[in-house]
Amino acid sequence: MRRIGILTGGGDVPGLNAVIKGVVYGATENGWQVTGLRRGWESLTHLNFDDPASVTRYVIPLSRENTARIDRTGGTWLHTSRTNPRKMKAVPAFLDAAGFAASQSGYDMTPRVLANIERLGIDCLVAIGGDDTLSYAAHLDQQGVRVVAVPKTMDNDVRNTEYCVGFSTAISRAMDAIERQRTTVASHERIGVFRIIGRDADYTALYTAYVTSIRCCIPEYKFSLDKLLALLQDDKKRNPSNYALVVLSEGAQWEGYKVSEYGEADSFGHRKKASVGDALSDEIKKRGGGETIVSDLTYDLRGGPPDFIDRLVASTFAGMAVDLIREERFGVMTAVQHGSYAVAEIPAPELGPRHVDVATMYNTERLRPVYTGKIGLPLFLTKA
Repeated sequence: MRRIGILTGGGDVPGLNAVIKGVVYGATENGWQVTGLRRGWESLTHLNFDDPASVTRYVIPLSRENTARIDRTGGTWLHTSRTNPRKMKAVPAFLDAAGFAASQSGYDMTPRVLANIERLGIDCLVAIGGDDTLSYAAHLDQQGVRVVAVPKTMDNDVRNTEYCVGFSTAISRAMDAIERQRTTVASHERIGVFRIIGRDADYTALYTAYVTSIRCCIPEYKFSLDKLLALLQDDKKRNPSNYALVVLSEGAQWEGYKVSEYGEADSFGHRKKASVGDALSDEIKKRGGGETIVSDLTYDLRGGPPDFIDRLVASTFAGMAVDLIREERFGVMTAVQHGSYAVAEIPAPELGPRHVDVATMYNTERLRPVYTGKIGLPLFLTKA
């Protein structure tokens, strides 16, 4: 009997539950057991076998019965956290901190993770997450743990794959929100400013602008504020309803401006970013550009069930993960490459996110996506 462990880490996205259900169904067809690990990597750092409440909190046997309907909803049935076992700020109270290597960045609790995996009898771990979650999956692979990774993130910026679970639904949610708010922005003849996810790389803002035909600003290109304001004013003049729209990623910057951060950094070193949408709105008003309506779409994109594309890809990635386990191919990630399903290496942590290719995907003069030159390219790859 083979026992599969499965967890979700980082931000939740629609489609995670479809992956979980797909793995469970595929595993049971092969006669394997599946153990759900709740709250991501925290389950393997904080699990205390001497405390029944801790076991109940972090470990749940998964079956066809208790996962039968979970794919119909958003979020993650296994819950999640932003835990980095290599940089824990504190060791759980029931453990002796002296038993773990410490540095300025925190405690490395990998020995505890390995011990818990062994005690749980997990033969293979399916890790579902973005750059941060998968960076630790890659580390466990180096430690000899049999790992299969599944990429998910609304940013769609995991390397070695053209698509990540959650991306399509995020664009659909953003598109719906912007189209609904057009009427209000138009009624008041204002400039609509939409802030969206995208800390260091932003396919989400780019594709949202692509399908809504509005301006966009992304982290990969530091734009001229004067140029953007001139383009928005020109949009207003050309528009019969005298309004304009722009979508900015949370990490977007113009020349002379730097996004400020606040709050304590998480275990992966990320702090919250102040709203670039509010900052742009202030500049528009200061320069006599008229009134604005600012909308932060960041968390709206996460909610609700997955759309067709995300449910399709999530279910397929789950089937691929089961195939890889059966074939004993570990240390790999399910992926989409050149428009086809593929198996890829888990990205090395030091590589960081996959960035938009500004030269071929983004019109820096018009601050818009590039719409031409797509013949022969995969659906979710707009670069030559």
